[in-house]
Amino acid sequence: MYKITAKEAFIIYIQTSMWGEVEVQEKDIYQFPKGLPGFEDETRFALIPWEDTPFSYLQSIREKELSFLLVSPFTFAPEYSFELGEVDKEELQIEEQVSVFSLVTIHSQANKSTMNLLAPIVLNPDLGLGKQVVLHHSQYDTRHLIWAEEEKTETVKGGV
Repeated sequence: MYKITAKEAFIIYIQTSMWGEVEVQEKDIYQFPKGLPGFEDETRFALIPWEDTPFSYLQSIREKELSFLLVSPFTFAPEYSFELGEVDKEELQIEEQVSVFSLVTIHSQANKSTMNLLAPIVLNPDLGLGKQVVLHHSQYDTRHLIWAEEEKTETVKGGV
């Protein structure tokens, strides 16, 4: 049986620079108590899926010009893994549910676009809390190619 909680029942409208006014369910709003690095004053963001793609936008509730393109790192790097530190778990009050995203940097040549695996966005969907976590002492980097270099295709030799 599905139960609608108070958080899921509310819809708000936010302004975005890309789509104008957008309807967002309260359950898709995340509080980042410390903001994001470089944007410490922006603490409330909506997670907006980009339909028919693996990407989403993390849109500031207050500042329509501030949004970040995100993707689940597991979509393009299935081997990606890390251990979330105890401090981060406590700040996010994580018990069971967790969502992980990587910030995406779009390059003019799409095949050179990258995702940041060193500092993922970690979300607690149950409580609507979020944080960008820096993975210290990690082999990951901030510019991991989303699309691996095209595999060399085998050439088929013609003949009789």
